[in-house]
Amino acid sequence: MESLETLLAELASADDARAARALSQLPQHGELALDYLLDLLDSPQTDRRWWAAAALASIDHPRSRTGLIQALKDSDTGVRQCAAAGLRRLPAPEAIPELVEALAAEDRLFARLASGALAALGAEAVSALTLAMRSEDPRTRIEAARALGEVGDGSAIPALFAALSDPSAVVVHLAEIGLERLGVGMVFFEP
Repeated sequence: MESLETLLAELASADDARAARALSQLPQHGELALDYLLDLLDSPQTDRRWWAAAALASIDHPRSRTGLIQALKDSDTGVRQCAAAGLRRLPAPEAIPELVEALAAEDRLFARLASGALAALGAEAVSALTLAMRSEDPRTRIEAARALGEVGDGSAIPALFAALSDPSAVVVHLAEIGLERLGVGMVFFEP
């Protein structure tokens, strides 16, 4: 196993192959790497911030989650996307407000990744996602419906049923898929 100092230098090397190799070994050092990675999130170099976010997502620690939440507000789209993907891997209830806000992002990949991170929180995110379903913004409702359908918890069923009357056909479709996943495959309506 390489030393932590060597791996951190490789991570910041601006060589993707070297950084990827370092990334695969950093989790072995766990929280010893956190101070450096959190500092790297403030680097003026986008590439270093991206690799820092990717590395934080591989270390299961509360400080990693804090760093990933910080990275959701990064000026670079790729760093924000990496942070949202990391929060799917390391679900963080304290990230719910930032993730819900991201559902409306112009960058639809970022919005989709934020939706996935909310879904990974399971029942903890249902209340916030239910509120997001009331948004005027159809993009927010689409990603909220997607997340509710992936939550895998029965507490999402009422919100998914309510989404069946949404004006967006995409929201309705995602609600139907979510209800099927939850074992509620048939919906009956009174004539």
